[in-house]
Amino acid sequence: MNRLRCLRQCGQSSVEYGVVCATLAFALGVGMVDDGSVLHELLQALRTAYQKFSFAISLPL
Repeated sequence: MNRLRCLRQCGQSSVEYGVVCATLAFALGVGMVDDGSVLHELLQALRTAYQKFSFAISLPL
């Protein structure tokens, strides 16, 4: 009985996590009508950070 309760709680927390992530993605994506939206800026910052990271990794020691 205790194991079943633990499995149900794990399932519930997964659903809650999914709902929160979907709500956050929706809130960020709603204003994505131009290049100044929050989601566009976030993706651009991640793209720039990854380019700088990959450039730094490619440098010889």
